[in-house]
Amino acid sequence: MTALPIAPPPRLLMGPGPITADPRVLRAMSAQLVGQYDPAMTGYMAETQELYRQVFRTRNDATLLVDGTSRAGIEAALVSLLRPGDRVLVPVFGRFGHLLVEIAQRAGAEVHTIETEWGTVFAPEQIEAAVREVRPAMLAVVHGDTSTTVAQPLEGLSHVCRELGVLFYTDVTATLGGNPVESDAWGLDAVSAGLQKCMGGPSGSAPLTLSPRAVEVIDSRRSIEAGIRDAESEVRSDPIRSNYLDLAMILDYWGPKRLNHHTEATTMLYGARECARILLEEGLDAAVDRHRLHGAAMLEGVRGLGLRPFGDLEHKMTNVVGVEIPEGVNGDAVRGELLEDYGIEIGTSFGPLHGRIWRIGTMGYNARRDAVLTTLAALEQVLRRAGAPVTAGGGTGAALDVYGAAA
Repeated sequence: MTALPIAPPPRLLMGPGPITADPRVLRAMSAQLVGQYDPAMTGYMAETQELYRQVFRTRNDATLLVDGTSRAGIEAALVSLLRPGDRVLVPVFGRFGHLLVEIAQRAGAEVHTIETEWGTVFAPEQIEAAVREVRPAMLAVVHGDTSTTVAQPLEGLSHVCRELGVLFYTDVTATLGGNPVESDAWGLDAVSAGLQKCMGGPSGSAPLTLSPRAVEVIDSRRSIEAGIRDAESEVRSDPIRSNYLDLAMILDYWGPKRLNHHTEATTMLYGARECARILLEEGLDAAVDRHRLHGAAMLEGVRGLGLRPFGDLEHKMTNVVGVEIPEGVNGDAVRGELLEDYGIEIGTSFGPLHGRIWRIGTMGYNARRDAVLTTLAALEQVLRRAGAPVTAGGGTGAALDVYGAAA
């Protein structure tokens, strides 16, 4: 077999992620490799750390990249911070809350959950009451769950965590760069993310930041692997239960020791650095406003077509909208026709929402006017052919009204 060069078909990725990468990020990723201890490389690493301190809105020294998708960042945080037998509380309001449960259980934790209907969020007092009842070592919360399109408010939870000595972890993969994320102001101890949504990059690098409290826990579990440790290095009988995702050793790799742990994914570092650089060049508040504007235009656009949005709109993420599939319409067939005829991808969902809703994203590089209007115009035509009673021109018209009002 002779393989041809990669030539992806033209696509407008308007699902819940990944999204169309910013061309500037792709250009940065085409740069040549340098050695992992080349002064240029360690300089890029230090720059990337400082950029992500600004992105996470934190002063945490322990801010770095985990080489892997956003799930690697989640697992690195949980496996490094949780000892077997530790209690963890996970408020579950969608698929990715269940993922936190899964990873924490595999780390040997004793997991406790509270659950709410998909499409809704918890009142802060519900979470606080559960923390007081369970007395966990960690509260682990997804910030924005793209499976349900809603975001859990995190403000006001840190006081109970501080009072009871609970570590506060959150996954902001779906929200960072397009929704407010205030690591220090919200009292977050560990925050992990990805690039493939509002950050406008590809999946494959997981930015992560750790508070001094979290670093103290990780340091207490530090165990240097054979082959690189010296006579004075720590060796523990109960080390962090992953070698690749051991944040103690990864922190040493990114810190002044530059202790060898793995070979840094240079190309992904270039991309992650450029994602943060572009975001900060635009301004964090301006980027959130951009996502809010185009998200509002998409929301009103689907309403203008006569479709019904899904979920608690008061807590909807700025960057993705859930849309209930009209009765009698084959949701997968609509998605397939959008992709085949228009090169536009939108998403379905998982679990109880599979086949019930579509998820349409307006995030990162695709949080822009032409992408919103093109998607709504194409969706109208596909729905009309599917026999759905849509309002002619209603989607683009309603979106244009949003843009006109903003102007």
